[in-house]
Amino acid sequence: MLFMRREIKNDVLNERLIHSKLKNGLNVYVLPKKGYQKQFAIYATHYGSNDNQFMIPGEDKPMTMPEGIAHFLEHKLFEQEEGSVFDVFSKLGASPNAFTSFNTTAYHFTSTGNFYECLDVLLNFVGTPYFTDQTVEKEKGIIAQEIVMYQDDPNWRVFFNLLKGLYHNHPVKNDIAGTVESIQKITKDMLYQCYKTFYHPSNMVLFVAGDVDADRVIEQVERYFDGKGISKQGPIKKIYPDEPAEVAARVVKDKLPVPRPLFMLGFKDTQVGQQGQALLDKMILNDIMVDMLVGPSSDLYNKIYEEGLIDITFSAGYTGEVDYGHIVMGGESPDPERVVDMIYQEIERLNEQPWDVVYFSRIKKKKIGEYIKMFNSLENIGVQFVSLIFKDIGLFDYIERLMQINYEQLKSHFNRFFENNQSSVSIILPS
Repeated sequence: MLFMRREIKNDVLNERLIHSKLKNGLNVYVLPKKGYQKQFAIYATHYGSNDNQFMIPGEDKPMTMPEGIAHFLEHKLFEQEEGSVFDVFSKLGASPNAFTSFNTTAYHFTSTGNFYECLDVLLNFVGTPYFTDQTVEKEKGIIAQEIVMYQDDPNWRVFFNLLKGLYHNHPVKNDIAGTVESIQKITKDMLYQCYKTFYHPSNMVLFVAGDVDADRVIEQVERYFDGKGISKQGPIKKIYPDEPAEVAARVVKDKLPVPRPLFMLGFKDTQVGQQGQALLDKMILNDIMVDMLVGPSSDLYNKIYEEGLIDITFSAGYTGEVDYGHIVMGGESPDPERVVDMIYQEIERLNEQPWDVVYFSRIKKKKIGEYIKMFNSLENIGVQFVSLIFKDIGLFDYIERLMQINYEQLKSHFNRFFENNQSSVSIILPS
């Protein structure tokens, strides 16, 4: 056995995670789930739509790529010289998919058999890019149609209008797929350059969950890379523009053919630059805080729901990354401005009359229960793992820190987060 292996355990979850780091820098994690009928694998790179300006390791000249290239690259990897990868997975009885987010691109499959054959397919198609001038041009038309379709989606539009209200310069305000104009600039050579830079094993992670043999998985991955001559790569410097603390616009309004108005209220996180445990603590505190403020058991939620100002479309959550973060809440409403005013008023009231510790304890227990329940779904575990690992946070770290967070931390955090009221609201009105 050539690989180094370590085992990470968590007694609360009653789970163990096997970790191995290959010589080329790839981290492989396996979560054995004895008795599960399904298997799941996700192969991800720390590369998303935000990463359009960067320094290639060993070079001193920054590269700038068109918006949407990470998403474009995800689409193209599924098309191999021999044909579509979807057909190969289908013959093996597996269901593949992929996603590009602001910070990550991931390829995954769920299987109920032929797992090790499917794992080979995953490693091979992600590891073997095939682009031609003709196929790149063809893809531009396909993705352009996708972009136009999303521009007509009111939920998509209200969200990205909000991001444009929250951020002046940060690329998170831009559509993940880019624009119809920006994708026209993408070339085959650009795709290969981005692939070579970001799809290096040192910038990637493979996570597997299910009733599988961890040692066999790791040995199989090592065999795949044997003889390829891939050495460990240095860090990629990603370049982002300076972002002021204040929001770009307090209100962004738009019109679409919708039966009822839609709204999203966002609060910009100005305490950025953290990762690891500091970022994790902030994520947990914000998750609890949002639930206590506008979650289904909150006084505010029940008040605005009973007044008919919101319905089941209302949702809220926090997104926290190293270089940006925001709380977002919204849904359909006959009177979005009234709902927004009530939320502002509740925040102001809570600065003077904080929640009691009993309410905090109840929501914290709820969050612990939700995280434990998540481990019943292999797909949810895998996506959660990928969302944490590139922030230098482990899968079990979340539950461990969640159990340690206390009421005084929450009160202090609440006052800090909302003290400058860096907020924006996006509203879609019926046309």
